[in-house]
Amino acid sequence: MIGPVEAFAAALAFSAASFASMLLGMGEVISAPPLVIAGLALAALFAEKQSVYISANTEMSVSVLPVLFAAVLYGPLEAMIVGACALLGEFGRPFMRWIIWTSARALTAGVAGVAAAGFADHSSSFGGLLIAVLAAALVESVGDIALNSLTVAVRRSGSFRETARALARLSLSTVPLYSPVIGVLIYSYRELSPWTVLLFFVPAIAAQRLLLLYHEQRELASNLAEANERLEKAGLSFASALVAALDARDRYTAGHSAAVAVYARDIAGRLGLPDEDQQLVHLAGLVHDIGKVGLPAGLLEKPGPLTLEERRIMEEHSPIGERILSEVEDYAAIARTVRHHHERMDGNGYPDGLSGDEIPLLSRIIAVADAYNAMTSGRPYRDAMPSRVARMRLAQAVDSQFDTAVVAAFEAILTSASVSYLAGASADFSMEAQRHPEVLVKPAISVA
Repeated sequence: MIGPVEAFAAALAFSAASFASMLLGMGEVISAPPLVIAGLALAALFAEKQSVYISANTEMSVSVLPVLFAAVLYGPLEAMIVGACALLGEFGRPFMRWIIWTSARALTAGVAGVAAAGFADHSSSFGGLLIAVLAAALVESVGDIALNSLTVAVRRSGSFRETARALARLSLSTVPLYSPVIGVLIYSYRELSPWTVLLFFVPAIAAQRLLLLYHEQRELASNLAEANERLEKAGLSFASALVAALDARDRYTAGHSAAVAVYARDIAGRLGLPDEDQQLVHLAGLVHDIGKVGLPAGLLEKPGPLTLEERRIMEEHSPIGERILSEVEDYAAIARTVRHHHERMDGNGYPDGLSGDEIPLLSRIIAVADAYNAMTSGRPYRDAMPSRVARMRLAQAVDSQFDTAVVAAFEAILTSASVSYLAGASADFSMEAQRHPEVLVKPAISVA
């Protein structure tokens, strides 16, 4: 059974053959020397092999230049031959595609030759020649847009309207550029020497090769950016999965970890840290308590205050978290941040008793975010503190427990924050928001 693509290919091939037969019947002849036609066909074939993909359904090449050269200087039949020969390098499976491309190129080339012939009486002057070139270029461009858009629609690989719009934008930017050049080339070929053709075609094809390399580099950069974005999302999903594992033991932790992650990211932004550090501290905030999965059963679930021995055991969650995260590829910096998020500026923290600038900056940020959310969250054995009280306690502990600059940055954020942000309860504090950062709802704060 013949499908729509096969029927379309047959219709195009029949139209191209009929158009050529009609031209011959009207007395049109091939007047160009065979060697010239062969040279133009080879130039078109080589140019077509250097095509640049503008989109999944759109290519750009300078093979139209020798086609228009033949159309204006010699006529529609020569243009059809050059246009069809440009696609010889694409011959192969799927044959329907090759038939469609070749037939469409031959048709548009022939119509362009007819349009140029309409100005043959005026083409003796350079101005008349330029008008003939412009007419041929416009007709070829319109035909190319129509047939290519129709091809995309028939093959159901895209939208007719969107393809036509994209090709029209491309034509508007290229036709005014190459039309005068072709006019100069034809005038020089006719009035000076046929060898002037080489002065143009070689640089034109070389320029297209440079465009191809540029497009390939841009595509590689785009692919790299997409890969990095996927890796970032994968990292967030992995961190969220770790928190979910911890949440199976301590239902308080998931909401706490998400809040600490958001607070830490915003503090890093307020401090002017690079985006990379903001993302890093966000991930570290999500998993800062992951070491608690390695604590003895019953410790996290204890409803009341911990004994001194239990506190000592609880303090092991930082190095345990580091050991867990250090086994994850590319998590070394996060593991180090997690290990030191309970250090104090005066050296009385754990696990290593670091002080001042010995403590990684991201760990100092996590420490402030962690303490604030812990104070403003309820526990089975105590109520949540009001935000103003928690902020006052942070201020009282600067230089001894917390970094002064970090506390100041956080205070600047909290001063203009919404009530839900102060309580760690706005939409972007949810674990789902951490997995899909593109849907984060910005907190009602001003950090300019």
